[in-house]
Amino acid sequence: GGAEPAYLELLARGASAEAYEQPVLLARAENRSPERIAALERAKLLALRVRGELEGRRRREAELSALFETAHDLAGLRDVDAVLQAIVQRARSLLGTDVAYLSLNDPARGDTYMRVTEGSVAARFQQLRLGMGEGLGGLVAQTARPYVTDDYFKDDRFQHTLTIDAGVRDEGLVAILGVPLMLGPHVIGVLFAADRRARVFEREQIALLGSFAALAAAAIDTANLLTETRSAMAGLERANEIIKDRSAVIERASDVHDRLAELVLRGGQVRDVAAAVSQILGGTVEFADTADTRSLETSRTEGRAVRHGDDWIAAVAAGGELLGALVLRGHPGLDPVDQRTLERAAMVTSLLLLARRSAAEAEQRVRGELLDDLLDARDREPRQLRDRAARLHADLDATHVVLAARLDGPAADAEEAAAARRRLWSAASRLATTRHGLAAARDGGTVLLLPLEPGETATVLARRTARQLGTAVRRPVTVGASAPVADLATRPDTVAAGYAEGRRCLDALNLLGRGGDGAAAEDFGFLGLLLAGERDVTAFVTRTIGPVVAYDTRRGTELLRTLDAYFACGMSPARTKDELHVHVNTVAQRLERVARLLGEDWQQPARALEIQLALRLHRLGAAPERR
Repeated sequence: GGAEPAYLELLARGASAEAYEQPVLLARAENRSPERIAALERAKLLALRVRGELEGRRRREAELSALFETAHDLAGLRDVDAVLQAIVQRARSLLGTDVAYLSLNDPARGDTYMRVTEGSVAARFQQLRLGMGEGLGGLVAQTARPYVTDDYFKDDRFQHTLTIDAGVRDEGLVAILGVPLMLGPHVIGVLFAADRRARVFEREQIALLGSFAALAAAAIDTANLLTETRSAMAGLERANEIIKDRSAVIERASDVHDRLAELVLRGGQVRDVAAAVSQILGGTVEFADTADTRSLETSRTEGRAVRHGDDWIAAVAAGGELLGALVLRGHPGLDPVDQRTLERAAMVTSLLLLARRSAAEAEQRVRGELLDDLLDARDREPRQLRDRAARLHADLDATHVVLAARLDGPAADAEEAAAARRRLWSAASRLATTRHGLAAARDGGTVLLLPLEPGETATVLARRTARQLGTAVRRPVTVGASAPVADLATRPDTVAAGYAEGRRCLDALNLLGRGGDGAAAEDFGFLGLLLAGERDVTAFVTRTIGPVVAYDTRRGTELLRTLDAYFACGMSPARTKDELHVHVNTVAQRLERVARLLGEDWQQPARALEIQLALRLHRLGAAPERR
């Protein structure tokens, strides 16, 4: 009866199995009676059995707790890798093994690979890929049953391979237990527990590892289902987005059609098309006469918009003729629907350009016919001339200038020359339209009748016209201008006279090597008297020495008489003072006054010649008055 307290104390403090031998050994050392020793032996056996039962219960409790925690992890599955890692960690801890690992089959490659390891130290082992049916795992997969070996390298019941054996040897494994991961009747992998020493795995441990394998299979199945569900949801979302996108595309295409149709019906301009498409595509669309040659030619040939860098180019063409391009700037990403929108806009633009060209050509013909009638003086009814001009927004009662324009330089051949003349006539017609004037092709060149703006001279108009036409046709254009003409409705013959004068100025410019320039008769000094249709002597005298004449008239001075004497004496101040009977300083003062009135260059040869001619013409004009 005194043996139980000692063993109860050992049970209470969880002593090791070896400690249960101490009471028996102590009784023998003290020479206790055989009955006492036998009682202690019985008490020891009973206490060890109780101890084993308690340890089994604690172990099952730990196992159940681990299984519960794993099931809880599985219920809240967020990351399948984390759940599998926890399963392997708990299996290794509960079974007390050096290593635990899990492999999965790869149907795509026809082999199996390490998915999770715990306790492994060998890199080659962690990266093993095994052929189906090889190694201990292959035997487990074939039989769909657990398999255990207490000495891996001595076990010949499964297929050894150099790769597997090398990995196992690197890891130093000896005893290995493997249980299948099952999804229905199919083995999808194997869960292993292994030691680096010989060991016999008990039935309870095999069952426990099987339970973890079932949870691992459930985790993988749940993850697969979640993946499939997410994939299906993503597919549904994509389908929904596609439906929304297609719906938006249809609405946008309808909007594009309506807006472009409205532009055509109300006679919109090219810039209106570009603005509308810019708004629709959310970018900047411009119409360009020219663009990248290769991309533009590709677009014209293939009939579609093509990408050029970050831009898109759609050729605007009609009947094989290239009219320009619509360019979408800085918009590299363009879906097919937007691309077709740009192409449709290019087609509408070509229609607008053709319509505008037809209207412009009709108007140009009408303008040319009116100017031809004025040049040929065929229609002398002022009212009819005014009415015809008014329909073209021209005013024949305003002051105009007649300009003769001709291309400068030879052409390569007759065909090129004809094409260049057509371009010149087209450019002149556009200029006449914008300036509310008239234009016609004549004598291998072009004649224009343009109104003179307030403060503008014939020279300024001629030079600006030469520059504008040259820019338009990309070749030098020479322009000769008449003096301002008026009363065109009542005196249509003045147009023909003005054209003749403009042609003479044009010829003079070419003779003087000033091709590509513009000028009027007034720009040629005394030569202008020869070029002008009407010899306007008074205007020449006024332009040349008018300030001196006016000064003498106001002040009663003798600057004109001094100039006459100065030139008559060979431009010598000393001889001039003798001719005038004045002091040489007086001559110098008078000549200084002349310089201030006429400019410091008045004694240059060209200016001096014009001044002498003007002095003679002035004397001739004043002679009758003296008489």
